[in-house]
Amino acid sequence: MPTRMIQPTPSAHPGGLLIKSILQASQRFEPDNEIVYQGAQRYRYRDLSKRVCRLANLLRDNGVEAGDTVAIADWDSHRYLEAYFAVPMIGAVLHHINIRLSDDQIVYTMNHAEDKLVFVHRDFLPLFERIGERLETVLRIIPIADGSEYESSLTTYGEYEALMDSSDAHYEFPDFDENSIATMFYTTGTTGNPKGVFFSHRQLVLHTLNLVSFCGSYASLNLFRSDDVYMPITPMFHVHAWGMPYAATMLGAKQVYPGRYDPEALLQLIEKEGVTYSHCVPTILQMILEADQNKRVDLSGWKLVIGGSAMSQGLAIKAMKRGIEVYTGYGMSETCPVLGVTHLNQDKRALDRLDQVPFRTNATVTNLVELRILDANGNPQPEDGESVGELVVRAPWLTQGYFKDPQKSEELWHSGWLHTGDIACLHPNGMLEIKDRLKDVIKTGGEWISSLELESLISQLPGVLSVAVVGITDEEWGERPYALVTTDEALAIESKDVKQHLVQFVESGRINKWWIPERISMVEDIPKTSVGKIDKRKIRQGISGSN
Repeated sequence: MPTRMIQPTPSAHPGGLLIKSILQASQRFEPDNEIVYQGAQRYRYRDLSKRVCRLANLLRDNGVEAGDTVAIADWDSHRYLEAYFAVPMIGAVLHHINIRLSDDQIVYTMNHAEDKLVFVHRDFLPLFERIGERLETVLRIIPIADGSEYESSLTTYGEYEALMDSSDAHYEFPDFDENSIATMFYTTGTTGNPKGVFFSHRQLVLHTLNLVSFCGSYASLNLFRSDDVYMPITPMFHVHAWGMPYAATMLGAKQVYPGRYDPEALLQLIEKEGVTYSHCVPTILQMILEADQNKRVDLSGWKLVIGGSAMSQGLAIKAMKRGIEVYTGYGMSETCPVLGVTHLNQDKRALDRLDQVPFRTNATVTNLVELRILDANGNPQPEDGESVGELVVRAPWLTQGYFKDPQKSEELWHSGWLHTGDIACLHPNGMLEIKDRLKDVIKTGGEWISSLELESLISQLPGVLSVAVVGITDEEWGERPYALVTTDEALAIESKDVKQHLVQFVESGRINKWWIPERISMVEDIPKTSVGKIDKRKIRQGISGSN
């Protein structure tokens, strides 16, 4: 028997989930809370609403219509926040340009997205001077001077703030289908061109509501609420800065945007503006902990969600000794992104702080997310904390495919589940434990070695700053683990010290003896991706090229 459908009254309003509702909520409760840029520029939420209206009029005056794509290349700023709202609220699509991609990749993504207008921070004008003639659909470039003079050979159409000043501060944002595309960005893989990931108004609003409820409603997880001071340290071009600017705006929380990341400047903002909540990848946290000013700034009580790649237990311990409340977030570009966040119930909070580390380095599945662990044959595995397989997911905010790429979209969604490419196990209490990436797991002698587990163990050796483990070809065993390690120069750690450190975990039964890498290289730096993750593909390419 079919389900019974609503038959709406002809005059009834459908009440769609549109991004404009997030902005409207911000005006009701704390309209005098501040939005701050680099500690120098600041305005209040009531001014944010007016500036979003000005930007909407600016877009219309420059020929942007519903369905057009508008791109932005900027550091984390109040301007980026304004674009998060104004562009989709007029029915256009906001393309977040990954400014750390190569010139060729940026050209590809902009042509593929069919960008019509682009806002460009003056720091990136030289980039656009190099690629401008290769952009096929861009009609207008509007520079962002950021309070300084600039010179450019590009044909431009006024400067952002000057155009904003001359735009009307009133705009009637229309209603339209909540399934309209709102945002787009591109994610890189191991091969081929970057893939376009896109999200609708409905998906972004649902993701925002889930973030707000999960992170602030539970007595045991007071992670982010309206009285927090929020500063992202994840680029705003990377999955909407994990969706937190939308959540912060809905709550009317004070927001601090740092511009270009500099560890000393970040620490100054944390101290000066009273920042209580941030998120970043592990390498940024490591950078902050190594900064000279770090020991002079009180970081106690700073709530920090780590995601993008696994947080090692060693890094978590270092942060917690500085008083930082670290948590783990889990998700990926295709999932909007949040699927899980650390949840410490009353029993776990009662533990000594360092005994909480195994829980703080894993996430608990959020509401409205359905997960399965599948073995190599696609069979669901029990949620017993031991059975491992590929993690597949369903949730209301997952991308429905890759832009103009039906083949890759079907690969992502085959069998009706989004395939994450992560090897994981799920505990009975909902805790999700990521074991490795499918492409990174090391297969030696018919057995699996978790590169993430080895990295976490090596990171606990005092003096180790960062570590990456990859599999390298071995004639006898198929693959063997190979470790790259950066260390505190003052402690003079050698590869033999790392191997000896791992022996204790063999003796305790945590790992097998054959997990210990024969090859360990002490290096000055480990390759990173465009968003600061360890780049294992580049590491493997380097090893292959040196053989």
